[in-house]
Amino acid sequence: MFRVLAHARALIHCLSLRRVGRVAAVTGSALLFLSVPTAANADTGVPALAVNSLPVVIANLRLWLVGILAALATLFLVLAGVYWATAGGDPAQVDRARGALRNALIGYGLAVLAPVLLEVVQGIVGG
Repeated sequence: MFRVLAHARALIHCLSLRRVGRVAAVTGSALLFLSVPTAANADTGVPALAVNSLPVVIANLRLWLVGILAALATLFLVLAGVYWATAGGDPAQVDRARGALRNALIGYGLAVLAPVLLEVVQGIVGG
């Protein structure tokens, strides 16, 4: 009985030391981060870069949006193939594969339509 209590006390002591160690590590790294001068405060003598114009921002947004949508659609297409290949005649798995394939096709459709939608937004905001 006393061994169990001794082990329990040792475990609690070890866990509390781990917690103290974690808190000390986080506090120390936060203090180190705050004590180092940042580049934002340093005066380099170089003027700050200008903000991009609206057409440039929309063009960058178009590239990012098409890329993300195409990547997600490809992921769903791969998942659909894996589901279909591993279905083994299970109707629920085949339905799951069809749903993933439908999501992939929707994603590719949105990736194709993203530039058109962003042109409409650019026309509305007057860019």
